[in-house]
Amino acid sequence: MQELAIVILNFNGFDHLSNFLPSVCKYNENFPIVVIDNASTDESITLLSEKFPQVEVVKLTSNYGFAAGYNEGLALLKNRFKFYLLLNSDVEVSENWIPPLLSIMKDENVAACQPKVLSYTRKTHFEHAGAAGGFLDKNYFPFCRGRIFDHCEEDLGQYDYATKIAWTSGAAMLIRSELFHSSGGFDSDFFAHMEEIDLCLRLNLAGYSFVCEPQSVVYHLGGGTMPYKSPTKLFLNFRNNLIVLLKNHNGPWAPRLFIRMCLDGLAAIQFLLSGKFSYFYMVLFAHFSFYSKLTDTLRKRREIKKIHANSPRYNGNIIWDYYLKKNKIYKSLNKRRFT
Repeated sequence: MQELAIVILNFNGFDHLSNFLPSVCKYNENFPIVVIDNASTDESITLLSEKFPQVEVVKLTSNYGFAAGYNEGLALLKNRFKFYLLLNSDVEVSENWIPPLLSIMKDENVAACQPKVLSYTRKTHFEHAGAAGGFLDKNYFPFCRGRIFDHCEEDLGQYDYATKIAWTSGAAMLIRSELFHSSGGFDSDFFAHMEEIDLCLRLNLAGYSFVCEPQSVVYHLGGGTMPYKSPTKLFLNFRNNLIVLLKNHNGPWAPRLFIRMCLDGLAAIQFLLSGKFSYFYMVLFAHFSFYSKLTDTLRKRREIKKIHANSPRYNGNIIWDYYLKKNKIYKSLNKRRFT
């Protein structure tokens, strides 16, 4: 079994592969690079064969989306690699980005780790998808060291120390292949967005932990496949966040879900009053879609073996902190609320 494969999921990503794959090839530390192609209809495959012949290509028969696409592709790599380094196609990597991550994985209790994720277009600042490690508040709203909601901090070295986190970013995640497969991989019902949070929570409930190692640095374009302000992205984020809560909450789920739904309702009203009608409807559609998946989600919840949870959790309300207390940076949060 080989130690590691860098695995990139692609769908019609000709431009991303052209722009970002060269850095991966340059700084791959001689580890193999695998591109899983979600049945692209552009010239991606031709580009890979002509410009990047050293890259292994796994061709899927249709576009399965992010979650199922990785599941299908990685199933074909099973038992070949100890680790998968999952990497978005719109990520530029830097020199020596892999060794610090592998060093973290010497701890057998760590299921996955991530690098520091900075913005490709504003390299002095953290990027939305992962920043310096992800957390959840008590209502399952995700945020990061370096990014709370839409506010991304300038990177001044304030988070340049490895720390345990609640979830690792799917933009750049080094994960044990055995655990990925034994846990069932990503939940394909998500299609895209927050599937990595769900996976991390399931593995955490099985007793594993997660780390951000900022000595490893990558630069993420972000929104390359789906713009951050896309109504579809909003729909997926609202729906999938509800699924994450219901599946993984360790305790009575109904009261927590009710509170979360009320908060979503307030968000929908705010969108309506501000004239963002497409966002308003997407919140409603997200909830209807969640209801349609309720039976399956409850079944999956019962199947999760909740041994214990030791995930770093913020037992506060990040919405209250951000919008009312104006605490827009991670360091301003009350550290006594982290457990």
